[in-house]
Amino acid sequence: MGSGRLYAAVVAGGFRRYATYRAATVAGVFTNTVFGLILVHTYLALWDERPHLGGYDQAQAVTYVWVGQALFKTLGIGGGGFETDLMERIRTGDIATDLCRPADPQLWWMATDGGRALFELLGRGVVPFAFGAVVFELALPGEAAGWAAFLVAVVLAWAVGFAVRYLVALSVFWLLDGTGMVQMAWLVGWFCSGMLLPLNVFPGAFGEVVRVLPWSAILQAPADVLLGEADPLSTYAFQAGWAVALLAAGRLLQSAATRRVVVQGG
Repeated sequence: MGSGRLYAAVVAGGFRRYATYRAATVAGVFTNTVFGLILVHTYLALWDERPHLGGYDQAQAVTYVWVGQALFKTLGIGGGGFETDLMERIRTGDIATDLCRPADPQLWWMATDGGRALFELLGRGVVPFAFGAVVFELALPGEAAGWAAFLVAVVLAWAVGFAVRYLVALSVFWLLDGTGMVQMAWLVGWFCSGMLLPLNVFPGAFGEVVRVLPWSAILQAPADVLLGEADPLSTYAFQAGWAVALLAAGRLLQSAATRRVVVQGG
């Protein structure tokens, strides 16, 4: 089997795996919808007091909420993707078997997470977003080109998110227990991606800093493309730059971890 067919099969396997958890998917849709409603009413109250906060009007702010709910699991903002399995394999030593396989570990796990992300988008993301579009007035593109630009930004956002989580998972080679790193990554991801509040509402130097961090490329960037608040090409360049840098860092850390396994006799 060629490498392309191999990784395509891994993507399909990742999709099928998560598609089997139907009850969990239904519960997740319900949770995202309820949490979206809570955030929407919070945002409405905030934007009533501060119209055009962060450069958004009220419809854009509400749209931002439902974009976040649609992409929360797709982009792994709260974790729960491939990293749990990878960290467990590192902890138990099963990773030594993986390193003997004729497949690149980073590409293998990326393909696995790609299948998961695709299912989460279709199975868990579409319904809350559609609910928000029916119940509230949203600021949505009127042309197919706007949606296409948004989907490209989502794919790049997923690549950045994967790269961050891959680095977190590889830390177990040295820490042995990744619980602390996962919790830190989860907290930073929630705050610095704009999951709780759009990053453009943060003032001064702090706002400027969080908007250039990699987490900004995960949610804020695709949301702004959808809302027409960002130039797609410059946004893609920003996202791709972080994706390449973090994936390269992951490959370097993977090489160091592989040498560690060999030295220890794994």
